[in-house]
Amino acid sequence: MASTTAIILCLAYIVGLLFATIPGGGWMVLVLGIVAAFSVRRIWRTAPKPRIWLIAVIIGLLATLYLQVRTPHPGITDISRIIPPTATTPSVLKVKVQGRIAETPHLTRSQKMQVWLDVQQLDVLKGQTVPWNHQAAVTGKLYVTLPLLQSTGLHPGQTIAVTGSLYKPQPATNFGGFDFQKYLAQQGSFAGLRGQQVELPPQPTHWGWWMIQQQIARSQVTGAGSPIGQLIASIALGKQIVDLPFDIKDQFTRVGLAHALAASGTQVSLILGVVLTLSRRLSKRGQFFVGTIALLGFIGLAGAEPAILRAAFMGFGGLVALLLDRRVKPLSLMLVAATILLLWSPLWIQDLSFQFSFLATLGLLVSVPPLMKWLDWLPPTIASLVAIPLAATLWTLPVQLQTFSVLSTYSIVVNIITAPLISILGIGGIISALVALIWFPAGSAFAWVLQFPVQLLLLITHFFAELPGSAYAIGTISAISAIVLYGLLILTWFSPWWRRHGWLALSLGVVILLVPMWQAKTGLLRVTILATNRQPVMVIQDGRQTTLVNGGDTATVNFSVLPFLSQQGVNHLDWAIATTPITQQPGWTGLLKALPVKQVYALNSDQASITSVDLTENKHLAKTTTISPNQIVRIGAAQIQPMQIDPTIAQFTLHEQTWLWLGSPTATAQKTLLSSDLPHANVLWWSGKPLKPELITALKPEVAIASATKIDPDTANQLRQIGTQLYWTGHDGAIQWTPGEGFVTKLESSDKTS
Repeated sequence: MASTTAIILCLAYIVGLLFATIPGGGWMVLVLGIVAAFSVRRIWRTAPKPRIWLIAVIIGLLATLYLQVRTPHPGITDISRIIPPTATTPSVLKVKVQGRIAETPHLTRSQKMQVWLDVQQLDVLKGQTVPWNHQAAVTGKLYVTLPLLQSTGLHPGQTIAVTGSLYKPQPATNFGGFDFQKYLAQQGSFAGLRGQQVELPPQPTHWGWWMIQQQIARSQVTGAGSPIGQLIASIALGKQIVDLPFDIKDQFTRVGLAHALAASGTQVSLILGVVLTLSRRLSKRGQFFVGTIALLGFIGLAGAEPAILRAAFMGFGGLVALLLDRRVKPLSLMLVAATILLLWSPLWIQDLSFQFSFLATLGLLVSVPPLMKWLDWLPPTIASLVAIPLAATLWTLPVQLQTFSVLSTYSIVVNIITAPLISILGIGGIISALVALIWFPAGSAFAWVLQFPVQLLLLITHFFAELPGSAYAIGTISAISAIVLYGLLILTWFSPWWRRHGWLALSLGVVILLVPMWQAKTGLLRVTILATNRQPVMVIQDGRQTTLVNGGDTATVNFSVLPFLSQQGVNHLDWAIATTPITQQPGWTGLLKALPVKQVYALNSDQASITSVDLTENKHLAKTTTISPNQIVRIGAAQIQPMQIDPTIAQFTLHEQTWLWLGSPTATAQKTLLSSDLPHANVLWWSGKPLKPELITALKPEVAIASATKIDPDTANQLRQIGTQLYWTGHDGAIQWTPGEGFVTKLESSDKTS
């Protein structure tokens, strides 16, 4: 009974932290606890007494308060305090910041070096007077990006001075977009610095784990070459030790092998297995000592991340059980590990690596045994290869869909095929790393041998990543759907009846996933103007048909268009429209590789330019057509009519509304437009550049939307004077319109839900 009570109290703390992130979560904890206290004994006759449940309620409520207390906030002397509240662009404040590098620098997708800096000193070079003696009292954790040539040789512990532009991070401006502000806040950082120049004051070099990491990485890259050497190091010791090329990371993620690149329980199991095997002639005390040293070394090399600490803690629990000659209870050990880690850092409850690590481990512990029974018609080795990835996938899938909205279709198959290769590379990579510390050439030679299974792994990954439908966008599921899915998993865990009827739980899970998505698209009519820096982008959703207007550059496609389409559960485009020359939108090539497109309409491109960017030969593209001026083309329930080609001016008709795209018309083009038969525009969509007052008066738009970070002030005033409702993406973020709700902005909706 004592162990049951301890489990309930630990779960109460964890549940309290989970509910703390939900508005009104404290009240939910209170209600659930009181209901459990007075009703659970009717179902569970040996359940603890009501006072235990009431104590659990108190612990859950304290957990919600504890999370709020531990949530980072900028201090009085935090470096973010000197940034003006209106500062939104990195060019506002020119500064020179001195500080200590806190973590190993890493490469970003934009080919910049990311550095976490503990700020020590600040000099403002331009733009703002600091409200305190900043040279004596500046503090804070700063997110710094540096040019590659300025960041060579940087390592943790160094003191550097960086000159650059200080800025405040922005929240997600697109639906389904990355919330940079929230990410930095979770790391305890509230400002960023776009570095331009780095100075290294004279200082001694102190020993650090980074030295060992670099020696291992150099040895394996020397032996196996690049990027195979980096992949060996990543599989063996995780992502902290080396920068793996993003194309390889993306392929592994697409096929469901991202876990292979993150150090966690697999590496700990391999390390302890090897260490205990080699030290089997020692006493239990000796094995405990050697195993503990190995775990501490692994944490030092791989980094003290939540998933790594979870795995190391459970490994240490196994060593303690070995020392005391007791049988370990994995579930209890995992719960204790989670509670201790969350007491140390309650914010880890929001960390995805923490969530995935514990959920995958829970799946292995509770779902593999029944799955093995269901698969008893297979040889045991094959059955375990199927059961392990299936169990981990089932328990991580709800969080994965709620966060990323994408299902890796071939994940289980790929994990079954690659499991032997990943095990070989995990063991071999660790051995190669240890040998490299003793004798560098021997470590390189061992890595050279490992390049052959790595090449096979890359071949398999590439093959499945290129298959049609390798990543299927389900759409973001609601928190309620995720809770119901986990409820079904828990029922199959605890209830023998549900365990015998697992097919029923699986069927209900599929219904919970697919029916809301199907229902949401029935009768859907939505227009979204994405917040983009360069090319304006519009997405029209009409039932199950989707139209994309403009693709933008590669960054726009990768960070704005594709995440939004994934969040909406869009797996193909029915129509794509380019309002500017296709050669000016390099993102089209990557977009068409990621999504099938039935038809592309080019408003401002000839056939030669279309062919030059290889659209017509793309395997996902059915047909590309140019549209002439005044030609009307129907796209689902909408229609488009180009009125002018250079610059492009086009009219969209949708749900009895007229949308007019003006782009960036020159003064001459505006005069020409004034002399033509202008339609009344319900919605004016343009680049935010100056418009003639006569043109605004002639159009009389009810709503005006500028795809721009800034808008011409005279044009904005003129629009407001005639009663036009004005939006622009630089201020409002993405803008959505539906017939029922009208116009909704991303930043406004974020404020309402925060």
